Amino acid sequence: MGLFDIFKSKGSDDTMADTKIAVIYYSSTGTNHKMAKWAVEGAEAAGAEVKLLRVEETAPAAALDSNPAWREHYEATKDIQTASTEDLEWADGIIFSMPTRFGNLPAQLKQYIDMTGGLWAQGKLVNKVVSGMSSASNPHGGQEATILALYTSMMHWGAIIASPGYSDPITFTTGGNPYGTSATVGQDGNIVENIEEAVKHQAKRTVQIASGVKQVQPVS
Repeated sequence: MGLFDIFKSKGSDDTMADTKIAVIYYSSTGTNHKMAKWAVEGAEAAGAEVKLLRVEETAPAAALDSNPAWREHYEATKDIQTASTEDLEWADGIIFSMPTRFGNLPAQLKQYIDMTGGLWAQGKLVNKVVSGMSSASNPHGGQEATILALYTSMMHWGAIIASPGYSDPITFTTGGNPYGTSATVGQDGNIVENIEEAVKHQAKRTVQIASGVKQVQPVS
């Protein structure tokens, strides 16, 4: 059975259950934490073993204190397991969720990715299946550029990018972004679009592709 046949069959329940997904997010005020939790639900619904992991906060305390919502979210979620490079080695697929920072990755996530040189040098990131999501405060605030910036690093890993594309009609009803689900955050701090099902579809697709890749890779 070839890779195309595995994807076409969408895998069995057993192969999906053997698939490990790390959902790794950075969130300052909660949007990407919410998106990450939806991704966990979608991946678990597809039968995968899933970890929810947050990127370590590196901003100084004064920055958090300058924004009550930032400080409140940090305190509410600080007990969520912090992502390590070992989690990347464990995972067959990784879903990243992050806000845009001037059309690029937030420094916290960039620092995490920059710590993966050891795994990269050993070839342990090759064929990891990766998908990205993002958010901004307006519809064209850099979400797509941020996801593409993430994917540039993933190409250096030798990862396999599992973008949602237009694999489901829901992509059209939630902004039409084929690179990864994107959120617009209103002045009230809430997500404007109804993207929950789009996130879950992207997560399920990531599980499906990661399962297929895992089946055809030689056992080391």
